[in-house]
Amino acid sequence: MSKAELVEQIAAQANLTKVDAERAVNAFISAVTGSLKKGEDVTLVGFGTFAVGDRAERQGRNPQTGKSITIAAKKVVKFKPGKALKDEVGG
Repeated sequence: MSKAELVEQIAAQANLTKVDAERAVNAFISAVTGSLKKGEDVTLVGFGTFAVGDRAERQGRNPQTGKSITIAAKKVVKFKPGKALKDEVGG
């Protein structure tokens, strides 16, 4: 599902205009991004938790040359689905 399709679905389900639904989606993305940048987890009970984790430095391989390279450590966003979401999707 694309962002535009998400906006359409939210507009229909919440009885909002597409403009208002898009504002809501953008505000949600901004709020989650801001919290993660500050190192805060975002937990939506029943849906899941967004968190920032560390990925360690590791060895990789350049697929064009076959040479071994070092891939730098970095922070990554992780999502852990909540029980309700797992139950709904997993059956």
